[in-house]
Amino acid sequence: MCGIIGVVAHSPVNQLIYDGLLLLQHRGQDAAGIATFDGNHFNMYKGHGLVRDVFRTRNMRALPGFTGIGQVRYPTAGSSQSVEQAQPFYVNAPFGLTFAHNGNLTNWRELKDELFRIDQRHINTNSDSEVLLNILAHELQRAANGVSLDETAIFKAVRAVHDRVRGAYAVVTQIAGYGLLAFRDPHGIRPLCLGSLETPSGKEWMVASESVALEGLGFSFERDVLPGEAIFISLDGKLSHQVCSEPKIHAPCIFEYVYFARPDSAIEGVSVYGARLRMGEYLAEQVARALPLGDIDVVMPIPDSSRPAAMQLAKHLNLEYREGLIKNRYIGRTFIMPGQAVRKKSVRQKLNTIGAEFHGKNVLLVDDSIVRGTTSRQIVDMAREAGANKVYLASAAPPVRFQNVYGIDMPTQQELIANGRDVDEIAHIIGADALIYQNIDDMENSVRDLNPALKTFESACFTGDYITGDITPELLLQIAQPREETPSGNGLQINLGFAANDF
Repeated sequence: MCGIIGVVAHSPVNQLIYDGLLLLQHRGQDAAGIATFDGNHFNMYKGHGLVRDVFRTRNMRALPGFTGIGQVRYPTAGSSQSVEQAQPFYVNAPFGLTFAHNGNLTNWRELKDELFRIDQRHINTNSDSEVLLNILAHELQRAANGVSLDETAIFKAVRAVHDRVRGAYAVVTQIAGYGLLAFRDPHGIRPLCLGSLETPSGKEWMVASESVALEGLGFSFERDVLPGEAIFISLDGKLSHQVCSEPKIHAPCIFEYVYFARPDSAIEGVSVYGARLRMGEYLAEQVARALPLGDIDVVMPIPDSSRPAAMQLAKHLNLEYREGLIKNRYIGRTFIMPGQAVRKKSVRQKLNTIGAEFHGKNVLLVDDSIVRGTTSRQIVDMAREAGANKVYLASAAPPVRFQNVYGIDMPTQQELIANGRDVDEIAHIIGADALIYQNIDDMENSVRDLNPALKTFESACFTGDYITGDITPELLLQIAQPREETPSGNGLQINLGFAANDF
C-alpha cells in the first residue's frame, strides 16, 4: 500500500507535496519521493525512509516548479528494497513522464514481455509500476500518432491502458509541457480523490490517495475519482475528465476501512471513523454470543486503528473501556514493515503496558485485524506479564486466510495464521483464552450502512474471491516469489532537462 499525491498550482509546490506526504505517511514508511516540473525540466529526489528523513533543505531547493507529484511507499508482495524502486519513476519518451502508482498489477509479467517483444520498450527493473509507466508511455505515443497531445489522445491512451492492464492501480503522472494526469483502475480498488483551492491567481488542484491530505493542506474535497476515470489538469489549471473503461463491478478495498486509511479520511462517501465505529457495534454482537459478559472486566484497544471499534463495542455492551497499551508513535506500523524479524523486534518497542490496568482483571483486547499473528501473540503475552487473569481477543475483521494481490503485503498463505486453522487453533497459538472474529457480512455492512450504493468490496484476503477474475494458483505462487534487484544508496537526486521541441 502506498500514498500518492499530485498538484497543479500557481506557486512552488515542493513544500505542499512534502506536507501532503507527511499526511499520507501512514500508507508507507519504506521510501518517499517527489518530482516537480519547472519550465522545461523535471526535478526529482527520492530515498529510503520516512518523509522527514529523506528530504533535506538542499533537496527541497532542488525541486522547483508549480506542478509536481509525490509518493510514500511500502513494498508490496515480493518487491525489492533498492532505492531505484522508490517512486516517482521517469521515462523520457515519447513526451517525458514522471509517474507514481499505488496498487499492484496481476499481469505485469506478461506485460513486461509484451513491452519487450512487441512495443520495443526496455524495462530495467522487476517493478510492476515501471511496467505500468511504460504501457502508458507507449499508448500515449500511439494515441498522439506523431503529433502533439490533446485531451482526446490522452483519454484514448488511458482507455488502452485499462484494456491491457489487470489489477489495482491509482496513478498520478506528469506529462512534460502538458500537465498532470490521474487515473484509477476500472474496479476502483485503490482510492483516489480530487480537491481544489481558490487563490488570487486562480484555482489550484490536488489529487491524493486520501481526503485527509487535501483537507490538511487547505484544499476542499471535490469528490472521489471514479473507477476507470481519468482526470487531466493542464499546466494553466484547466481540468477535463472522462471515464475511460467499460463498466465493471465497483469494488473498493475493504482493508482501507479496516486498517490502512486514516480515521479522519472519507473514502467513497464513507467516513473511515464511522465505519470503524460500526465495526465495533457488529463485533459487540459477536462477543455477546461467544462470551459471558460478566466475565469481562475491561475492554482495551490495541492502538491505534482499533480504537473506534473498541470504544463502540464497550459502549454497546455496557462494559468499561480503558487504555492499557501505550504506543510509541516513533515506531512504524508493524504490519507494513518488511521482514518477520523486524516486525517481532518492533512490537515491544512500539507498545508498553500500564500494569495497573491489567493486574487481576479479565481483559478483552480489540484489534483491527489479525494477519500473521506475530503482534497478537506478543501482546497477549505482555497482558499476562502485566498481571491479567484472562486475556480475550476480538478482531474487527474476519480471519485473513488468502493472499492479497492488489497491493497489500500478504505474499503467501503460509504466513497467515488463519490459513488452514479454525478459531480455537488460532486462539491456542496466540495464547488467548478466547478469540472472536468479525463476520464477513458484518464487516462489509459496516461500510455499506454508511453508503448503500456500495454493493461489492474487494475482500479477497477474507473470501478468496478475486474481483479481477484472473487469479490462478500458479499466479499466486508467482506473486509470492521475490523480485530480485540490486540494493543501492540512500537517495537519488535527478535533474531531467528537455529541449523545447520535445513537447
